[in-house]
Amino acid sequence: LLYLIAYIDRSNISIAALQMNADLALSAEMYGIAAGIFYISYIIFEVPSNILLSRIGAKIWIARIMVTWGIIAAGMSLVQTPMQLYVMRFLLGVAEAGFTPGIIYYLSCWYPRSDRARAMSMFYIGAALASVIGLPLSGSILNMHGLFEMAGWRWLFLLEGIPAVLLGILTYFYLDD
Repeated sequence: LLYLIAYIDRSNISIAALQMNADLALSAEMYGIAAGIFYISYIIFEVPSNILLSRIGAKIWIARIMVTWGIIAAGMSLVQTPMQLYVMRFLLGVAEAGFTPGIIYYLSCWYPRSDRARAMSMFYIGAALASVIGLPLSGSILNMHGLFEMAGWRWLFLLEGIPAVLLGILTYFYLDD
């Protein structure tokens, strides 16, 4: 479930682009920078994030990752300029850095070698489900364009950021170190 939400948040910029590019006057190159800058910060901060996970513990650190990325993802609904979008996408990568390898490490600590492949398969199925569930959901949210005088792409970022915050809070209470 956590990876499903992560993958939806990571890829929703491609759906938002259908309206966002015109609203923010983004060229194809500018959109590419906005989409790609996430991965730059994610890669830079992935190792430090996992060092902190091993020192602080999975319960607190994975919950922190989710709450922070959810707030930033929802905050992307407030951007007004391409530079603000770049900054938010960079920060989203920083916030989410270490999530996937952290979960993999966490699963490897809890599952014996004989069951690890099954556990990893359940984790990675979130990416496939994100396409099956997330794309139609994102399209529906994009159709909220004009509701309360807010663009559909802004609704998309706002509504798809909230589940990460809520699941982050639940993670803190239900995940064991």
